[in-house]
Amino acid sequence: MYFGCCPRLNIRYPSALASRANREKSESAQDTWEPCEYRCIEFDTSLPAQVKCTLGGTGAGSKELSGEKIQSPHKMSRPRKEVISWLCYLSAALASHAASAYSPAKEQLMEYWQIAAVPVLVGITTFTTGFALAPMAFAPLSEVFGRKPVFIYTGVLFVVCQICCGATSSYPGMLVAQFFAGVGGSTYSSMVGGVISDLYASNERNTPMALFSCAALFGVGTGAVASGFTAQYTTWRWVFYSQAIANGILVGSFALFFSETRSTVLLRRKASEFNALHKMAEQAAAAAGDADSIPRIRWKSREDEQRSSVAKLIKISVTRPFCLLFTEPVVFFFSLWAAFAWAVLYVALAAAPLVFSTVYGFSLSESNAILASMCVGSVMFAPLSIYQEKFARHLERLPDTPEARLYFSCVESALLPVGLFVFAWTVNAAVHWIVPAIAIGIATMGIFSIYLAVFNYLSDTYGSVSSSTLAAQSFCRNGLGGVLTLVTKLMFTKMGYGPAGSCLGGIALALTLVPWALVFFGKEIRQRSRFAE
Repeated sequence: MYFGCCPRLNIRYPSALASRANREKSESAQDTWEPCEYRCIEFDTSLPAQVKCTLGGTGAGSKELSGEKIQSPHKMSRPRKEVISWLCYLSAALASHAASAYSPAKEQLMEYWQIAAVPVLVGITTFTTGFALAPMAFAPLSEVFGRKPVFIYTGVLFVVCQICCGATSSYPGMLVAQFFAGVGGSTYSSMVGGVISDLYASNERNTPMALFSCAALFGVGTGAVASGFTAQYTTWRWVFYSQAIANGILVGSFALFFSETRSTVLLRRKASEFNALHKMAEQAAAAAGDADSIPRIRWKSREDEQRSSVAKLIKISVTRPFCLLFTEPVVFFFSLWAAFAWAVLYVALAAAPLVFSTVYGFSLSESNAILASMCVGSVMFAPLSIYQEKFARHLERLPDTPEARLYFSCVESALLPVGLFVFAWTVNAAVHWIVPAIAIGIATMGIFSIYLAVFNYLSDTYGSVSSSTLAAQSFCRNGLGGVLTLVTKLMFTKMGYGPAGSCLGGIALALTLVPWALVFFGKEIRQRSRFAE
């Protein structure tokens, strides 16, 4: 019998999928049967009853469940979601750890290469440059090939480059290795937001995003503390070797325990398995002399049908973030806000050892241990950021709008300028060192609030293009952080600790107006946007 045959769909494939598509076409061309009906597959699609019946009769009935077991990532079991999420949180912490671990080794590197501090710190700038640029290419690759292979391959690159950083005897070699380490480590942070979006619905994302933000800030503190002790009591080479070991274990964990979360990749797998089962059923029916009993159907993913080539995807991924950055006021000011907040972390990495060693006479390890206050601040603020929104929604006090994400940050982001001002004017031999250390923790809480608000608001507002808005703010964030690292020592020594800290605090205070403006005018701004949803 003839089963609902229709013309082939005009399907465009990414270049990596073209060979498989061509093989299927050539196989179809060799068939003498009637042409196939091509259908778009969904997660709830089941095999036609005729196919199931035929496969059961051939003893292959158990195979029919292989494709139907593939479900939407939103429907994954809770334990599996937790395993995937915690792998991502750990990866974010190790990426931030790598960004902050370089600075404490600068004294040994200066002596080893006989160069000044600023050239040595260029290694941080090259790392953040790779960290900022690479996600624009990796994001579309993860959409086509899946999150897991991108995590694993870039993780291997990260480990190899960390080993190269520890083994090199060349200053240019260190800069090159640091750049590619930034490229490899970038997915450990930039792709986590995409994985969270894959796994959780919009109203469920606040908790995983808060834990992700906590991990990113916690890693900055651990990098400085661990590297300070490592550099003082061993050698700068073990700063990098220790990271290579930790990241090697993480890559192995991704290979063993991470399940693919990208829905388009899962649908493509389901379509491939369904097509294989259809062919088995067709062959069995033909052998039984009843070929017309099986519908001639082939399955395709709707997203693959509509997707352009990988080259075009990368071009869009590289250009769209800058288009949004300079044409969307929300993206521009949020990127500026997040960039400055994150840059303060890099300033602290350079300023804390300088300040605490000169004012309080701390050693290298003791000066960097002060940055453990970042870890304390992020851990203390995480429960608040999780439960405050749940509590407000329980009381039905939060409207279902993107601006609702900003209510708490309007107040909590003020912790950043407060922490900066307190740090600036309490760094004094007459004041106990615990006071400026607490100030760093307070500023970290403000950064946490800003980081979380920016991610949540941009994701909710820009929907399908939110990855581009997040790429824009990531580029600004890492770019500004890498540049300010080079001028921190000069700024604090020339201006003085108090004026330099107050300058940063004043800028942070002015930027706290950004969420207030969107709370009052965000709806009107979104309505005039070409990209907001």
